[in-house]
Amino acid sequence: MSADRYPPVPYDPELEPGLAAFLDLVEGIPLRADTILANRAHFATIVPPVGQIVGDRPVEVEERTVPGPAGAPDVELTIIRPRGGVVDAPAFYGIHGGGMVLGNRYFGIDGLIADVLRFNAVAVSVEYRLAPEHPAPAAVEDCYAGLVWLAEHADELGVDRDRVVVTGASAGGGLSAGVSLLARDRGGPAIAGQMLMCPMLDDRNESVSTLQYDGLGAWDRNNNDTAWNAILGPLRGTDEASPYQVPARMADLSGLPPAFVDVGAAEIFRVEATEYASRIWATGGQAELHVWAGGYHGFAGFSPGAEVSRSAEAVRLSWLRRILRAP
Repeated sequence: MSADRYPPVPYDPELEPGLAAFLDLVEGIPLRADTILANRAHFATIVPPVGQIVGDRPVEVEERTVPGPAGAPDVELTIIRPRGGVVDAPAFYGIHGGGMVLGNRYFGIDGLIADVLRFNAVAVSVEYRLAPEHPAPAAVEDCYAGLVWLAEHADELGVDRDRVVVTGASAGGGLSAGVSLLARDRGGPAIAGQMLMCPMLDDRNESVSTLQYDGLGAWDRNNNDTAWNAILGPLRGTDEASPYQVPARMADLSGLPPAFVDVGAAEIFRVEATEYASRIWATGGQAELHVWAGGYHGFAGFSPGAEVSRSAEAVRLSWLRRILRAP
């Protein structure tokens, strides 16, 4: 199958300045096996300290170290609550992006803070081990351990354990799907909803949309290859790859919490995201799917003022109000 057969979907012109800024800020060094550490160091420089992210917003930030998976190191969590605390509040369990090879729990935390204040909620952002130093299933197991801790300490945190949403973008979206699968299969914490934003779900990297963005755009097919090779090593492309870290490989998608699946039409994850939602529907499950015309990977975060980004944010908040039974 040749990439020449599939011309890329054009970007929304209003999004192009944001895409240029994304590429300049985040992807200055092509992500390849021998540049992961350099990219990781660069990525760390673009995430400001948490105090700077918070600014003067009325929230309290707490750092906690909690038990990790059996036989593995402890897990670091950052907890964000409205100043003065809450009672029976909804909770957001946030999992950061970065291809499971880059980033930390402060990447994307600005959005969690905004949701804490919108919904008078608690947010918990988890630090998980990165590949290739820690291959699958280290990342998803760390994320699951943090979720278990959140559920066990819901009363202490002021959280209504029946209103916990797992959320993440890109790798964080894929890990949110994986955590939801683990919770189902282990009889773990109840999850009110899984918010899968431009999720990284499938190691095979063979879909039409991956071929359309081979060497083009934000998080292209080459970056994706690099990341999945690091995550899975020799198990990549085989049936031995953990379906909890590669949710598209899970044969049974029944019995899952309601899913919100959001993706741009002009990015590599379009096909795997839409197929994942379709497979949930095929089991009789609940999924809400939005594919945004001309949207690049992560467009709403880097082009927040664009009309399509405002629409994407409005439907995200609408789904959350319904799932969390919030005004």
